[in-house]
Amino acid sequence: MTSGRIHPLQTTVLAELAGRSDYSTAIRAAAVLFVAALTAAASQVSVPLPFTPVPFTLQPMIVLLGGAALGSRLGLSSQVLYLAAGIAGLPVFAASPLLPQGAARLLGPTGGFLMAYPLAAFVAGWLAERGFDRRYLGSVLAMAAGLGVLFAGGVAWLAWFTPGHAGFAAAIQAGLVPFLPADILKLFVAAAVMPQIWRLTGRRS
Repeated sequence: MTSGRIHPLQTTVLAELAGRSDYSTAIRAAAVLFVAALTAAASQVSVPLPFTPVPFTLQPMIVLLGGAALGSRLGLSSQVLYLAAGIAGLPVFAASPLLPQGAARLLGPTGGFLMAYPLAAFVAGWLAERGFDRRYLGSVLAMAAGLGVLFAGGVAWLAWFTPGHAGFAAAIQAGLVPFLPADILKLFVAAAVMPQIWRLTGRRS
């Protein structure tokens, strides 16, 4: 029979920094709100590209780091909150001369990337809860899994907006190829953050 205590490799940075496994609802809510706000702030650092409707932003790094730090359920919740703010009409999506703010953005060509944020955060958080984020290589794998989910959702959705039989190939060229080198670089940088935080807590192992 097991106790209700969380195993050291089944906890998160947030729980560890909060000081106990049963950290309060207020702390969890504040953390979810904070990551949602960071995601919205990252959307404002965007670079539109002339050959694709998908802008270059810092959001994927925030989504993956937030998921890893908060864990699967809270990471997912932070991105659901972010999307809810956008659906409500708040200007939290990346600026675009062509794509509107609000709920219509989710139905546009970039909507797949946005709707994949909660699942990407969940995947990164689920792996982090199992200790992947405590060593650099494991952290890279957790971030890569989340990034893979994000690109899969974004490219599949974008393919629906690409006419012709070569829709999926064209979607890969527009939604994956231009961003992959920079996002891999961001992934390597983001993956280094989590082991360092665990090192500071003294509970890396």
